[in-house]
Amino acid sequence: MAVYTEVTDEALTAFLALYDIGALRAYRGIAEGVENSNYALKTSAGDFILTLYEKRVNPEDLPWFLGLMEHLAAQGLSCPLPVRARDGRNLNPLAGKIAAITTFLPGIWPRRVLIEHCEPLGAALAQLHLAGQGFAPTRKNGLGPDGWAPLLQKCLLPQADQVLAGLGAELTAWLEQITAAWPQGLPVGHIHADLFPDNVFFLDGKISGLIDFYFACTDIYAYDVAVCLNAWCFERDFSFNTTKSRALLRGYTAHRPLSGAEMAALPVLAQGAAMRFLLTRLYDWLNTPEGAMVTPKDPLDYYRRLRFHLAAKDASAYGV
Repeated sequence: MAVYTEVTDEALTAFLALYDIGALRAYRGIAEGVENSNYALKTSAGDFILTLYEKRVNPEDLPWFLGLMEHLAAQGLSCPLPVRARDGRNLNPLAGKIAAITTFLPGIWPRRVLIEHCEPLGAALAQLHLAGQGFAPTRKNGLGPDGWAPLLQKCLLPQADQVLAGLGAELTAWLEQITAAWPQGLPVGHIHADLFPDNVFFLDGKISGLIDFYFACTDIYAYDVAVCLNAWCFERDFSFNTTKSRALLRGYTAHRPLSGAEMAALPVLAQGAAMRFLLTRLYDWLNTPEGAMVTPKDPLDYYRRLRFHLAAKDASAYGV
């Protein structure tokens, strides 16, 4: 989450007049993440989140994202529910962008991941995968393997080597290795694809909600597990914590068992997940607009993770 687009009091008041959620009491920008502009809204009817969709989001994808969220909420998954305007629309223009309002979820995300966070996270991820099975529309993963090479080209020499000497050549070689080994035929469905700790809220020791579905897509279920292994199981010194990964996998497989083929593919899926986030962070590091109320994330964090996964000989590296 972030703020790239400023919204005036007058524009927001006019926008809220389209909805039946009461009068505006207060609003503030949320300066976390790097994707869309987000505001916390307080109205006479309660608390909400306002999102203005920025350039990385394809406007044609927005009905799919919001439709998936409505479906998941109807299946009992705790996630933001899009609020519809009086005319039934859940997307409307604001400050030159397309915007939506969603319900507010209570709780806080874990600033430091503990072992006790990981098993509930795995369970919630499996429940998301199962809940999404009744949603018929599909969406290709635009940041899957087919999208990595074009993204790398946008970051290549001399820019990439300004971040780390030789980085461009290393990423080129690793990308070829990963895509050549990418698994085929694994179970596919709707995945979150970005379930980092700041997208998972906890309250009283339990998960109270999953947020930020704007990278959700139809792809390999086990790839979503690999994203979480990257995001939840490394320590601050970039050592991999197998106790956390065992807990995450235990929580996941209690609801949706992983096949032998899915387990065997974990190293390359984790390599791909690390490559995806390394590349998008590298691009943002080099291209974040001046003055945006956002702090780009260090791409080298995922360079270090990727090196671990490249050295993993099999799923035993993840505590399996």
